[in-house]
Amino acid sequence: MKLQSDVDVVALNVVARGPDLTPLHDKQRTRKVEEAVDGLRLDADTVLRVRGVFQDEMEAGRLDKPSSLQMENTFIPELLDGSENGSFLALDLGGTNFRVMNLVLENGRVVDENIAFYHVDDHLRMGCGYRLFDFLAECIADFVHKQGLDGAGRLPLGFTFSFPMTQTSLDDGKLVTWTKSFNCPNVVGMNAVQLLRDALAKRGDVNVDVMAVLNDTAGTLVKGSYLDRDCAIGLILGTGSNACFLEHAHLAKNNSHLTHGEKDVIVDIEWGAFGDNGSLDFIRTEFDDAVDEVSVIPGSFTFEKYIGGKYLGELVRRVLLRLVRDGLLFSGVSSPELNTTWAFTTSMVSHIEQDNIDGLHRNTREILDSFNLNFDADDVLIVQWVCQLASNRGALLVSTCLASLLDRMERPSTTIAVDGSLYQKHPRIKSLLEKYTSMMAPKRKRKFLLAEDGSGKGAGLVAAIAEKLRLRNNNSSL
Repeated sequence: MKLQSDVDVVALNVVARGPDLTPLHDKQRTRKVEEAVDGLRLDADTVLRVRGVFQDEMEAGRLDKPSSLQMENTFIPELLDGSENGSFLALDLGGTNFRVMNLVLENGRVVDENIAFYHVDDHLRMGCGYRLFDFLAECIADFVHKQGLDGAGRLPLGFTFSFPMTQTSLDDGKLVTWTKSFNCPNVVGMNAVQLLRDALAKRGDVNVDVMAVLNDTAGTLVKGSYLDRDCAIGLILGTGSNACFLEHAHLAKNNSHLTHGEKDVIVDIEWGAFGDNGSLDFIRTEFDDAVDEVSVIPGSFTFEKYIGGKYLGELVRRVLLRLVRDGLLFSGVSSPELNTTWAFTTSMVSHIEQDNIDGLHRNTREILDSFNLNFDADDVLIVQWVCQLASNRGALLVSTCLASLLDRMERPSTTIAVDGSLYQKHPRIKSLLEKYTSMMAPKRKRKFLLAEDGSGKGAGLVAAIAEKLRLRNNNSSL
């Protein structure tokens, strides 16, 4: 797909590299700092090359050819249409604390909701997988009893399972690998839905029907569609990052399982792993290498490490250490605090970026003081500039991929539902995404929409969609 002709390459080239460093008192120092950090500044040709690689990787993933993008069919074939009624449960598992929710829908709108939080102890997260799912079933039963739902009849449930999985149907998601703080190896490769169904059946005290499994990204799109009917892209931009979109059903892989005339289906890109096959090595810097080396799984989640909130602060820290080593920052003297891996957080980057917006230096100085550093006014300018460049590159890369999706879908208007701490707390990310997607997909009408709690409410809404499909299929078979 040749989609780059609409892009104003000259204008993109001007803004893509980000702002120049404010001239320091020493012109030679200014030049040397800019040279040392130049790898973080992408020109228009490089951005368009990223776009082309993303398009190629998407197509390869769709065709089940070697690719760093899964392009996983979620088997969610439609969104809310206003006909959904009843009580629907949601289970959201992705961290040490998880949630069970009940949503009551009338004509597709949530009229009541209840939620309970539960904690997963270490021995459950790191032990036998069957015990983990028995515990999940125990918590679901506890919730149903406490909410007085025992007499409500059959309760459809949507299960947000925020771990890599392969799907062959809406209710079949096989665990590929555990991530985060979970490691229950004896259930890897098994269907998370069936594991939960078996655990509930073993108890026999609640009438809960696990209808669907999804991840937080698909849930964000569905939650977005609840807020805006034009929603067709879901984006997570928090600690990590991922995106999904409404694909034409006949283009999605495993589409032979879609047998009821579906026009669209949500495809989970799993773009955190974009570039794991080396396809993005042309933008990789020494700073990215350093971040990768200290990550939990080096060599994986390449794209996520360029843009995710877990990594942005560490990226900035690595740049600062290089400048210190070259004698260009803090008079060449670091501190034990700055030398500590992960000590410079993305929250700090956000606070420094607020200084950039306000034309101030207060936050930056307070943060540098907390690292016990000796610094002058030029040091402050350099640190603020590095944070700006790192943020700019991340937003530019995300926007490049979003623009590709907008062109791929060719919809008259597209709302992009977004959730995640980086999007919500970084003061410039939203405006940068709006600017860059507009420049790279100038003919596509789009807007960004904050869709909080897609992993929770989204799961309940998907359960409602699944129940609607079940009833429709039952009626058509009569």
